[in-house]
Amino acid sequence: MIIGGIGCRKGVSAAAISAAIENACAQAGLAANRIGALATAAIKENEQGIAEAAAALGVPLILVSEPDLRAAGARVTTRSARVMELTGVPSVAEAAALAAGGPAASLLAARIAVGPVTCALAQTERAP
Repeated sequence: MIIGGIGCRKGVSAAAISAAIENACAQAGLAANRIGALATAAIKENEQGIAEAAAALGVPLILVSEPDLRAAGARVTTRSARVMELTGVPSVAEAAALAAGGPAASLLAARIAVGPVTCALAQTERAP
């Protein structure tokens, strides 16, 4: 299964999130309909845009706890000092995708930024 990890600023629209997902998938040579789940930090649980983007794709939204996000943070490839300072992980998108996929998950596409949204893709054998 392919998991789209999402990071974003507060109040971002579903359209902006969908654009980042499309961009990440295009860069990885994948169709967006291959995404099996979206994942983000649990602190983003009230971000309507992320929930709407997951619903538009027809996939579950996985909210990753802070401890799981931090544990997966050790496996990310992209590092942002600003994001590290704000969240405690170097890339929310990458850490969320990896954490949701479990310990065997691997990055298919490192974090890309499209405006105020970041998206990373991870692959795993695990079901959401």
